[in-house]
Amino acid sequence: MWFGMTAGVSLLAVPAQFSASAATRAVSLDVARAIFTALNKAELIALVILLVVIRVSGNARRWWAAGSILAFIILLQTVWLLPELAERARMILSGTEPPPSMMHAAYSTLELAKLGLLLILGLASISRPGPRQP
Repeated sequence: MWFGMTAGVSLLAVPAQFSASAATRAVSLDVARAIFTALNKAELIALVILLVVIRVSGNARRWWAAGSILAFIILLQTVWLLPELAERARMILSGTEPPPSMMHAAYSTLELAKLGLLLILGLASISRPGPRQP
């Protein structure tokens, strides 16, 4: 579910929106900002659920590192990258062109890392049996 939500928004919906000929740059930026804000909130909720599931699963040691990496990526996006990118969008919407930045590249790299980790975790969780319950 989480993988599909993240992949659908990050890899399909937003890039398609910017390629739509009828949408202006301003409209595309405003919509993208709203979409990524909503996606981030959904990911934060999914992260909390995932961390609770990891904790109560009986496999906490096995999944702790992966859960921590996901938490780090999402928190980095939440507290640093998304506010920076939203500010850049606000600048463009107000008619100011912001200076060149690596923010989009950093966000995209973390997004791809997150998708890769989610794919690996999903495949690992269905391919390995957990500890036996008495």
